[in-house]
Amino acid sequence: MTSATIERANDVIADTYKRFPVLLTRGSGCTLWDDSGRAYTDFVAGIAVCNLGHAHPQVAEALCRQARTLWHVSNLFYTGPQIELAAWLTGKSFADRVFFCNSGAEANEAAIKLARKYFKEAGRPERFRIISMQNSFHGRTMATLSATGQEKVKSGFAPLLEGFDFVPFDDLTALRAAVGPATAAVMLEPIQGEGGVRCPGPDYLKEVRALCDEAGLLLIFDEIQTGMGRTGTLFAYEQCGAAPDIMTLAKALANGLPMGAMLAREAVAAAFGPGAHASTFGGTPIVSAAALEVCRVFEREDVLAHAHRVSAHFRDRLEWLKGRHPLVEEVRGRGLLLGIRLAVEGDPFVIACMERGFLINCVQGNVLRFVPPLVIDAAQIDALIDCLDELFGRARQA
Repeated sequence: MTSATIERANDVIADTYKRFPVLLTRGSGCTLWDDSGRAYTDFVAGIAVCNLGHAHPQVAEALCRQARTLWHVSNLFYTGPQIELAAWLTGKSFADRVFFCNSGAEANEAAIKLARKYFKEAGRPERFRIISMQNSFHGRTMATLSATGQEKVKSGFAPLLEGFDFVPFDDLTALRAAVGPATAAVMLEPIQGEGGVRCPGPDYLKEVRALCDEAGLLLIFDEIQTGMGRTGTLFAYEQCGAAPDIMTLAKALANGLPMGAMLAREAVAAAFGPGAHASTFGGTPIVSAAALEVCRVFEREDVLAHAHRVSAHFRDRLEWLKGRHPLVEEVRGRGLLLGIRLAVEGDPFVIACMERGFLINCVQGNVLRFVPPLVIDAAQIDALIDCLDELFGRARQA
C-alpha cells in the first residue's frame, strides 16, 4: 500500500522535496505512526513547528470549537480570536503591533517592506538596503530568497531583488564596515537554524543593537525557528539583552496550522497605513483560535520550565556522545534547538535513525539537528542517545 501511494504522490505532486519513503498517518505527543503502524519518536516536529507535540487535545478542541462557529470573514472586519492573540503577543514582547499572515516567508516579506516603507515615510527613500548574514535562511519568496545568505537555494532564480548586502554572522567588524548611507536595516536570526545551528557570541546581538542605534538603522530579528519557546525563553531575543524593532514569527505559533506574524514597535509599525500591506488569510478566526490556545497551554502547563529541564539533559547527553566518539566534533545550539557537527556526512545517520524509529534531520551536510516538541521527555531523549551511540560506534569500526 505504501509503495503504491508514494508512486501516486510522485506522479501528481510537484517534485520540490526529497521525501523519505514513509507515509505518516497519525501523531500523538512526540510520536508519529506510519501506515504500517510503526511508531517513530519525532525529533523534527515539522521542523520546529509542533512545539506542543502532535494532536494536542486542547488545541484540537479550540480548533474544532472555532470551526463550528466562524472560519473566515476577511480582514475588513474585526474578529475576537485575532484581537486576543495580538494582545497576548504584544503583552509578552517588545512590540506594540502585530501583522498576521500565513508563513515565515510572508512574515519576513512584510518585515522587508516595512523597513523600506519606514524610511520612505521618514523622507529618506535612499535608505532601502538591508544587511543580512551569510549562511542565513529567510524564506523562498523572491524578496526573502534575496535576503537569504545561501547560494544553493538561490541557484536558478536570478535576477534577485536588489538591495541586500551580506556579511559573516557573528562578525561585528564586518557588519560595521558594511553600513552605508543607503542602509536601512540589519536582518538576522538569533541562531542560524538552517545554517547549521550556529549560535553567535554572548554579546553579539547586544552589540548589533547598539550599532543599529548608533547608525539609525532598524533591527529585524527573524525568530521563525527560534520563537515560541524553542531556545528556552518565549523569544530568543530575551536572552541577549537587546530587543529588535521588528520581529517575525511563524512555525510553532499555531503548532502546525499555517500562521505567520510580524511584530513591530509603534513608531515603526505606523509606516504601514491602510492599504500598505495585506494578507487574505492572515489571522483568520480558525487559525487565530488555535494559536491563542497554544499560548494559553504554554502558560497553563508551564511548557517553558519543562523545556528548560529537558534541554539541559539533552545537551549533557550530546556532550557525553562527543566525549565517546571522535566523529562528533561539536555540540551546538540552545534550548531545544540543538545540533552536533560531525566529521562525516550526516545523511546516513538520519536514515539509520529512521530505520530504528527516530526522526531527525541533517542541515549543511554534516550537522544533525534536533528540534523535538518542547514536551519531549528525558526517557525519549535517552533512547535517541542510545541509538546514536550505537550508530557512531559502528561507524568508527567500519
